[in-house]
Amino acid sequence: MMSKKRLIVCLDVKNGRVVKGVNFENIRDIGDPVELAAFYDKQGADEIVFLDISATLEGRKTTLEIVKSIAQNVNIPFTVGGGISTLKDIENLLAAGANKVSISTAAVENPELIQEGARKFGSEHIVLACDAKKNNNSWEVYTHGGHVASGLDVIDWCKKAVDLGSGEILLTSMDADGTNDGYDIALTNTVAEAVNVPVIASGGAGKLEHFREIFLKGKASGALAASVFHKGLFSIKEVKEYLKSEGVDVIND
Repeated sequence: MMSKKRLIVCLDVKNGRVVKGVNFENIRDIGDPVELAAFYDKQGADEIVFLDISATLEGRKTTLEIVKSIAQNVNIPFTVGGGISTLKDIENLLAAGANKVSISTAAVENPELIQEGARKFGSEHIVLACDAKKNNNSWEVYTHGGHVASGLDVIDWCKKAVDLGSGEILLTSMDADGTNDGYDIALTNTVAEAVNVPVIASGGAGKLEHFREIFLKGKASGALAASVFHKGLFSIKEVKEYLKSEGVDVIND
């Protein structure tokens, strides 16, 4: 398990452009994914997550040309998700330069894809992307870009995915997504305590304190954020300096 905490920038891509919304809705244009990936690399991001948010809904694959361009312009690990449903998809993305692939809908529909992917490419390259929504006293897994309720319990599903070979979990709180009101501490902590692989928290970053809380209280290995960086509320360097001053062990640039 990694001890140093990671700051991860998310690039949600639709029609070849980086976009951002609130609670998975009200999407607006942010910029070019390759330019933004290079910018955040220089800013000191530890990793980048590139999500083609409409690929599954539109029944198509993630654009390999964009992935290749990002790989040529960054020196940090990056994960790609969206429209991945076969071993060939995984192979193509890794060959294009992605370090890891993130699987969401296809993993729910065909859990063996996690197992087969981990067996062929290694668990370290297979990330389970889990979109979670509060449902009474538990959380439910949503698929198809957060549009379809699966009926699966988030904790049970994350544990199963890890047993199948997923080496990391990208856990998005749909309730907190884009709100800037803070990460879902309870959700993240519950998943992190239930599995023995790194958990990346996603959804809700708005203040410097939110990053401290998700690491110290939420037990996250990585904190993923988008709008706070896209809006320039603070830089990655500022977040890292704040975390260091709060006693959080971060990756130094």
